[in-house]
Amino acid sequence: MSLERDQPLIIKTRNGDMGAFTILIDRYKAMVFTLAMRMVKNREEAEEIAQDTFLKAYKGLKGFKGGSKFSTWLYKIAYYRCLDYIKKSGRSIETTSIDTVFGNRLIDESNVVDHLERIEKKEAIKDALRLLPGDDGILITLRYYEELTLEEISGVMGISANNVKVRLHRARKRLMQLLIVRLEPETIQDYAK
Repeated sequence: MSLERDQPLIIKTRNGDMGAFTILIDRYKAMVFTLAMRMVKNREEAEEIAQDTFLKAYKGLKGFKGGSKFSTWLYKIAYYRCLDYIKKSGRSIETTSIDTVFGNRLIDESNVVDHLERIEKKEAIKDALRLLPGDDGILITLRYYEELTLEEISGVMGISANNVKVRLHRARKRLMQLLIVRLEPETIQDYAK
């Protein structure tokens, strides 16, 4: 569905219509920025990477064959731009929750307690995601926050779908272990009262 929606804009862009490319940028800028922010953890750097991503996508659009969704192809460009940036800066990949990028929404007063519990759980997950090694947090983000399929993640990260499945399984297990260690003492203390 996404490819069908994007294909007319891709064709127009290839024919020199910058307005069509602007629509594609508007459609995917939040997605690209979120991934960049998640990987480099700096707003200015993430904005620069997002701009580089769209510039590279524009230059490479003639080579886009449509074998995958445009968003997957764009994600792959963004992912590798981030890896290049991290490598050049001499840092390693760290992870944070997407919630830190967008913040929390306003809530209804009647749901304050539920909302506070959700915030507490999100914070625990965010903290645990930061502790995951390598690409584990990115895999979890792409799968569960961005809702990409295994095949789409495979295309983004340049590894097989089976490898994505195995690495995602391991990442979930690591995340679960971190959450158990972080949440279990609190739970035990609550029940001891």
